[in-house]
Amino acid sequence: MSAGEGRVALVTGGGSGIGRASALALAEADFRVVVTGRREATLEETIGQSDTPERLSAIACDVSDERAVDDLFGEIESRHERLDVLFNNAGTNVGPAPIDEISTEDWRRVIDVNLHGAFLVARAAFGLMRRQDPRGGRIVNNGSISAYVPRPGSVPYTVSKHAITGLTRTLSLDGRPFDIACGQIDIGNTASDMTEQMSAGVPQADGSTKPEPTMDTRHVADTVVSMASLPLAANVQFVTIMATKMPFIGRG
Repeated sequence: MSAGEGRVALVTGGGSGIGRASALALAEADFRVVVTGRREATLEETIGQSDTPERLSAIACDVSDERAVDDLFGEIESRHERLDVLFNNAGTNVGPAPIDEISTEDWRRVIDVNLHGAFLVARAAFGLMRRQDPRGGRIVNNGSISAYVPRPGSVPYTVSKHAITGLTRTLSLDGRPFDIACGQIDIGNTASDMTEQMSAGVPQADGSTKPEPTMDTRHVADTVVSMASLPLAANVQFVTIMATKMPFIGRG
């Protein structure tokens, strides 16, 4: 029996980048995968790239909208009766700027998706995992290297990712009585839409702008599958995966 056979996984932000790669990898590992995101067309593109499209289904949802998240989980429960794995991945960012140049609209846009959306999805997943039979499941939160070390001019994103670490730690504790495990994957410089500018150059702590190496998104997806495939008696609490030569150790 394969790791994912008979198990249901939800991937938020599944229409591109890390979410898309992870959804495809989970389907390859025999999980039944629900991909969600704001645009149904990009979700269908994800399914169209799979060698096993019958294992994937798409439900459009804005994770920052409480009613939409409730509808999403109602549909998952109706279709599948349970949820075994959540990859809480949806995220966004804005351009770098010092805090006094960041608009409240940009702040709210990042926090609404990266933090409020992650909370809403985790809350709904926790509730379903707690009441399903057999109960339990696994939540994998997408953190970031920024959860440890910020980039210049990154207040909204960095704050949101520090908060995700708090969410991960608390869910790990609160989930114990209900067989719900929670871990976090902290990613550095995977090649995606959000990191396209890295080849041209990004601000460094010393004030310079330099290009940075990236890694293939597939390596992140494989790590997500590895975490998702563990029995609930074991947990990867935190894992960092990054481009080997990116400036993180010794940053600044």
